[in-house]
Amino acid sequence: MKQRFFYMVLLGVLSWSCTTPTFYQKLYDFNKKVSDGNLAEAEAMVKSNEEKLKKSKTRFLFWVNAGVVESMQGHFEESNAYFEKADLFIEDDKKKVGEEGAALLLNPNLSTYRGEDHEKLMINYYKALNYYQLGEYDEAIVECKRMNIRLQQLSDKYKSDRKYKEDAFIHTLMGIIYDGTGDYNNAFIAYRNAFNIYANSYKQLFKFKIPNQLKHDLVRTADLSGIYDERDRFAKKFEIDYVRPKPNQSQAVVLWNNGLGPIKDEWGINFAIVYTGNGWVSFVNADYGMTFPFYIGNSDLNGLTWIKVVFPKYVERPLLYKSGSITYNNETKELSKIEDLNAISFKVLEERMLLEFAKSLGRVALKQAAAAQVGKDNEGLGMALSLLASATESADTRNWQTLPHSIYYTRVFIDTHEDNDMTLNLKDANGNIVKHEFKVKSKQSETVIFPVNTMATMPWKMRGYQVSQ
Repeated sequence: MKQRFFYMVLLGVLSWSCTTPTFYQKLYDFNKKVSDGNLAEAEAMVKSNEEKLKKSKTRFLFWVNAGVVESMQGHFEESNAYFEKADLFIEDDKKKVGEEGAALLLNPNLSTYRGEDHEKLMINYYKALNYYQLGEYDEAIVECKRMNIRLQQLSDKYKSDRKYKEDAFIHTLMGIIYDGTGDYNNAFIAYRNAFNIYANSYKQLFKFKIPNQLKHDLVRTADLSGIYDERDRFAKKFEIDYVRPKPNQSQAVVLWNNGLGPIKDEWGINFAIVYTGNGWVSFVNADYGMTFPFYIGNSDLNGLTWIKVVFPKYVERPLLYKSGSITYNNETKELSKIEDLNAISFKVLEERMLLEFAKSLGRVALKQAAAAQVGKDNEGLGMALSLLASATESADTRNWQTLPHSIYYTRVFIDTHEDNDMTLNLKDANGNIVKHEFKVKSKQSETVIFPVNTMATMPWKMRGYQVSQ
C-alpha cells in the first residue's frame, strides 16, 4: 500500500513538473496580439477579463498592460486612468502577512505581484507622455520628477557599487518636456544631468554611448538659455557647427519604442547539502562559489545529500529592428537610443539575486524538514512529500511584458499648420530597410512629441523551444 501510494505521488509530481506554465505562456495570446500590432483585439481581450483580473494577485500587471494598449491607440485619458490605479497600488498597498508567509514557505506565486523596480518607474514614463499629449505640461513634469524620486528610493535597497541607481533616460525625458514648453534653462539642466549619467554610470553598466540627439539638444538649450560658455564648450566637445533655429520654429520629437522587453523564465542550480552539526546545514555550489548556511534543528532532511533550487531569470526577446531614422523634406536624421530596458531588467534582477537565492533555499529547506518529520512516522509518505516539495517548487515568472525593449528619439524642425509627411526607416537584422509613412501636424512654435511603436521581435527560445513572436 505504501509503495502504491509512493508511485501515485511520484506520477503526480512528474506530471506537475512537466506542465507548470510560465506567466508568459499563460498570456501568450495577449502577447501575440500586442507583438503583431493587433491593439484593438488586445484591448478587447483585456477588457473581457477586467472584473476577474482587477481583483487577482496580478492586478498590477492588468492595469499596466491595459494602460500601454490604450496609450498606443491614442486613448491618453483612458491610459492614465489605468496607470493611476497601478501607481496608487504601489504607493498604498500593504503586504498581507498571511499571503507573504505562504509565498515564503510554499511558493512565491502565492503573493500579490507588486512590480519590479524598473517597472514602477515606467508607469511615470507613460503617464508623462500621456499628460504631454493632453496638453497638461505641468503634470508631465511632475511625473518625470516622481520617476527620479522613486528611483532614488528604490536604489537605497541595494549595496552594490555597480547598482542601477540613476537613470539618464529620466533626465532626457524631463529635458524634452521642459524644452517643449519653452523652459530652456531647466531643459538644459536636465539634458546636462542626462549627459553626465550616460558618460559615467550608463557607460560602465550598460556600455551606453551618449545619444547624438542629446548632444545637439544640449548645445541648443544652452544657447537659448543664454549660457554661452556652456554652449561653446559642448559644441567644441561634440564638434557641432551650431546654427540657432528660426524664431517660432515648430518641432517634432519622435520617440521610438522598439521591440518588447524580456520575459521571465526559471532556471535551477544543484546545491550539495553539508551537515555541519548543531542543527545547521550548508547549501554549497562550488561552480558558482556559493555557500548558504541554514538552521534545520533536529531534522536530517531525510538524509538528502543535494537539492535543486529554481530561480527567476530573464529571457531576451531580440530586436527585429536594429536601428532607425526619420526622413523629412529629403533630410534624414538617426534615432538615438536613450534607454535599454532589456539591459536594465537584467541588472535589476541581478542586484537582488543573493536575496532570491536565500529565500528559495530557505523555502526548500523548510519543506524538506517538514517531509523529514513526517518520514519519522511513515517513511514512504515522508519520501513522497520530499519529492512533491522539490517538484512543486517554481520561480515567480511574472513581469510586465508589454514594455519596449529599447527607446530612441530624434528632433525634427518642421513646417507650421501643415500635415508634415515623415518616413520612419527601420533597418532589420539582415540589413533590409522597412519604411513606414506618417503625418505630424503642428501649430506655430509648438513642439509635438510623437511616439511610434514597433513591437516585432526576432525568433527566440525559452526552455528549449522556439518562439516565433
